[in-house]
Amino acid sequence: TTEHVVCLLDRHGKVTGERAFAHKGEGVADLCAWLFDKTGTSAPEALHVAIEVPRGAVVETLLERGLKVYSINPKQLDRFRDRFSVAGAKDDRLDARVLADSLRTDRERFHVLRVDEPLVIQIRAWSRIAEELTDERVRLMNRFREELLRYYPQFLELANEIYRDWFLALWELVPTPAAARRVRELTITKLLLERRVRSKKASDMLMKLREKPLTVADGSTEAAVAHIGTIIPRLRLLNELIKSAEQKLDELIALLQPEKKNEQRDATILLSWPGIGRIVIATLLAEASQPLGARDYQSLRSLCGVAPVTKASGKRSGPKATVVMRRACSVRLRDAVYYWAQSAIRYDPKSRAHYAALRQRAKSHGRALRSVADRLLAVACAMLRAGTSYDPAMRTLPT
Repeated sequence: TTEHVVCLLDRHGKVTGERAFAHKGEGVADLCAWLFDKTGTSAPEALHVAIEVPRGAVVETLLERGLKVYSINPKQLDRFRDRFSVAGAKDDRLDARVLADSLRTDRERFHVLRVDEPLVIQIRAWSRIAEELTDERVRLMNRFREELLRYYPQFLELANEIYRDWFLALWELVPTPAAARRVRELTITKLLLERRVRSKKASDMLMKLREKPLTVADGSTEAAVAHIGTIIPRLRLLNELIKSAEQKLDELIALLQPEKKNEQRDATILLSWPGIGRIVIATLLAEASQPLGARDYQSLRSLCGVAPVTKASGKRSGPKATVVMRRACSVRLRDAVYYWAQSAIRYDPKSRAHYAALRQRAKSHGRALRSVADRLLAVACAMLRAGTSYDPAMRTLPT
């Protein structure tokens, strides 16, 4: 956020220049000009740049100028750093040298970066916005729930999704057990009709609210009511923002659909899966655009965390080897494919049968879902390569 330290090496590993550039528009422009001046080349594709963070203004500027940019996982960079210092030394100049030299000798360990389509960039932003807003709503819901447990636990038995607008309006109508004893059934019925809630009966709700209340210290009820009074407006605002973010995601995903019926695009193919939802498809297209575009099943399964990690070394080799869950992955993608697998076992017969077979072999729920997700990714890559929609009658596996 302040400056970028650059180390320039030739093909033999000799340092030909070192310099720091300010994190400003002028500084990044000077960085590109300095690289061309020091190397004396007019072909930007002849310059290869290694960087730790795979996004940001610096990456986008370098790619726009035509340079080849590569990124690497910080954990891998830490291992490469041991080549230069076993004492654990770490500073920006050393890291720049390590990045440059590692790219020279181990380029296959780096990921080639490219600029995504503007639509994909927008989908990535809005999917992250929707996730952040949902996480914030969950935090407020937990606080809401804790306050109700202090003095009014029977209110929580009326619904599971306590962020719903009708639930918030009902609490404002009967915020305390004393208010529940005074309210009429007709008033609650009117509220339910206005909010179009047909799955609840006012008589049953009123009976639940008038159950014997907890005995609390004087002032506790008033304090909890005051606290909830500050939570309700924020929950309503988050409901509106989440709804707007989801609508925006739907609009952006629709733009990825082909205008011609006989034209197949990645979004159309993925949406042909039964049970796949808005958030899952947006996360896949935004966070895994490169492996999806390359139809790279192996990279995709590792990035999504469904590829298991085998530990077989020394005394743990052979039958004693262990297989554990992959932790080094994209958390957003891991969550997305997990929910995709949950939906698939409900709506896709083959996924359901695959899950049931794994459970019969005493596999845990999480392990079985990861295996289902692995199969989903394999078939999705095969579908993308063939350009065909999902057909449950076909057994499509990657080659």
